[in-house]
Amino acid sequence: MSDIPSQLRYSDAHDWISIEENGRARIGISDHAQQELGDLVYVELPTIGDEFSQGDSCAVVESVKAASDIYTPVSGKVTAINEDLDADPSIINSDPYGGGWLFEIELSDDSELGGLLDAEAYTALLDV
Repeated sequence: MSDIPSQLRYSDAHDWISIEENGRARIGISDHAQQELGDLVYVELPTIGDEFSQGDSCAVVESVKAASDIYTPVSGKVTAINEDLDADPSIINSDPYGGGWLFEIELSDDSELGGLLDAEAYTALLDV
């Protein structure tokens, strides 16, 4: 069974989002997603300053099985990326909700958060 922290919000594309103390949104892929992908070997992150609309493809993760696009669950401007993933993408496999975060974004529309899933709804999505 996948780990699904209750304090996070989720997209149906298996991304998670956490609102940080600075008001920015930290984004990563869920434990379920990393399990499905398998051992990650490469991550292509967005560039700081890039702007995306909700649902845009913004990053790529590659495993020994496949490459998968990452779609941003919210609109905004990228303010930070997890540079540790350049040297070791497997951090996502071992710590998807901690050290395996992908990027931070400055939200341009806070109302988009309301359309994301809570842990209970995400669990139900996985059980379908």
